[in-house]
Amino acid sequence: MNLLPSQQRGGPVVWSGIIAATCVLLFLLQQMLFLAIPFLLGIVLYYILQPPAQRLIRMGFSQNGATLVVCAVFALIVALAVMAAVFWKSSPDASWQDMLGIYLAGGLEFVRHTLVALEEQFPILRQVQLADTINQRMTEFTGDFLQSHLTDILVSVLEWLPSLLLAPFLTFFFLRDGLRFKKFLARAVPNAFFERTLCLLHEVDQTAHRYFQGLIRLTMLDTVVLAFGLWAIGVSSPLTLGLISAVLAWVPYVGSIVGCVLVVMVASTDAPANPSVAYLAIGVFILVRLLDDFVFMPLTLGRSLHIHPLITVLMIFIGGSVAGVAGLMLVLPLLGVVMVVGETLGRLITDPRLRARHRNAMELRAKQASYDLTS
Repeated sequence: MNLLPSQQRGGPVVWSGIIAATCVLLFLLQQMLFLAIPFLLGIVLYYILQPPAQRLIRMGFSQNGATLVVCAVFALIVALAVMAAVFWKSSPDASWQDMLGIYLAGGLEFVRHTLVALEEQFPILRQVQLADTINQRMTEFTGDFLQSHLTDILVSVLEWLPSLLLAPFLTFFFLRDGLRFKKFLARAVPNAFFERTLCLLHEVDQTAHRYFQGLIRLTMLDTVVLAFGLWAIGVSSPLTLGLISAVLAWVPYVGSIVGCVLVVMVASTDAPANPSVAYLAIGVFILVRLLDDFVFMPLTLGRSLHIHPLITVLMIFIGGSVAGVAGLMLVLPLLGVVMVVGETLGRLITDPRLRARHRNAMELRAKQASYDLTS
């Protein structure tokens, strides 16, 4: 009995090609980050705005009309959010540079207090002057960071801004012309492989759709749970911190560490005389990460990409080594799409009936083209 296409899995040769192709694409994307990152953001926005656009089309709007309405409403929401962020100030007397310095100082004080507590528990650490050494090194690093590296980071962000503005532009055309592009690709496929190619395009679209929709749901869950936990222990701006940490978690491992450091800095600054608040913030963060691994991800991303956990972990490390932080972000969605393409192409190439139909079609075309040339 023949298996259904969704039940057939690629063999070792196909999977070797999938992994190799993913690595090559990651390397190429790392060389073109100024296009890869806006393209990725455009795809994320596309899958966020696609459901309301389709709902408007079912209500009677044209494709262009639905796209314009959805994009206009989204642009209005973004503009209102930016205006609220610009005009709302929780501490009007302090600039953002001063606030960053205050939070860094709070984080350093928390680290110093923790090291002193460790020295009291373990006298051997006091003999090697662990607290003084680490405190001196971190003070030197933060001072140098604020004086020199912060300016370089701001310049880099400003350099990236024109490129990031491509994301909404790409999203608009994805929504308006996505169906035309699929038809354009389908017309270039030989008739023998047409049905399977339509299945391929559908599977690629559904894989990306499930992944990014799952990523958005995971971000919302993380934001709500983190905000509730931080609010419960008395940390300021819990919703903002929860959202920032949830978005940073898009970068595996590295983003979670940066988000945890940010939360600890704010918590230790809010309660400098009570380090237990920062310890509770770390506990909340660890609890949310455990919920992610065992509850949230299986309910969201776990249902979107059917990839073995071992391959997932290996590809995350490979993506980081090949393309750095961008590789960590792009490797899983890229692997999911390449997996669908590779397995479908493997089935197309190894299917003897499809190859026989293609050869027969080519022979019929050759006979038809040369029919009036025979004497």
